[in-house]
Amino acid sequence: MTEVHQDTIRQNVRGRYRQIALRTVRPESCCGVDQVSAKMGYSTEELQSAPSGANLGLGCGNPQAIAELKPGETVLDLGSGGGFDCFLAAGQVGTAGRVIGVDMTPDMISKARHNAEKARNDIVDFRLGEIEHLPVANDTIDVIISNCVINLSPDKQQVFDEAYRVLRSGGRLAISDIVTTAELPPEIKNDRQDLYSGCISGASSITELQGQLERSGFSEILIQPKEESKSFIRDWIPGERIDDYIVSAVIQAVKP
Repeated sequence: MTEVHQDTIRQNVRGRYRQIALRTVRPESCCGVDQVSAKMGYSTEELQSAPSGANLGLGCGNPQAIAELKPGETVLDLGSGGGFDCFLAAGQVGTAGRVIGVDMTPDMISKARHNAEKARNDIVDFRLGEIEHLPVANDTIDVIISNCVINLSPDKQQVFDEAYRVLRSGGRLAISDIVTTAELPPEIKNDRQDLYSGCISGASSITELQGQLERSGFSEILIQPKEESKSFIRDWIPGERIDDYIVSAVIQAVKP
């Protein structure tokens, strides 16, 4: 994929999530409205603990459930949106910890910062940037979380290379994202606008992701599909049985 095509994809994705941040469209394609969050594995306590407006219903799982965050850790969220997962992580790492959210959409960063101000939460730090070019120093992060975002990148190898760079030795990935379980039909795979920004046509296979993580240097790689995710994924394109081709998966790995 050429740099021009990559930039076109980023512009389309940025445009859609700007609309979502400004509430000019509903986030129906990337995991539905807020009530779907419970199906993704979030508890009632988690859904109620984040600031109002932080949960935009964007995701395909709950990275908190696999991250095993500890007090004092530094956490990085790739594609932090309104800050929902960042606020949940802040509750786990405590005042001795730190949470950084990176998002490439200025309106999402503004929304997340507003949510942090409302909550008087000074543990979280929201930064504007692309996940392929993280505004984060080398070897400074303990845990990277992400929720249905890496599939949106047109250069996933670069994303994992950057994740490896910023993690400390022993640092870990705890990611929820979608993976393909069968070859996408051409009309879906070639849709570089609506279906790409809707977390569908940019999905990779488990084999592809495994190879990318290995090339970046990660070890202890685990990619585990979640069959139960089909219950909400089939609603992303009603009537098209998209769950025959993609499911949510847990993606874990460690930097040696």
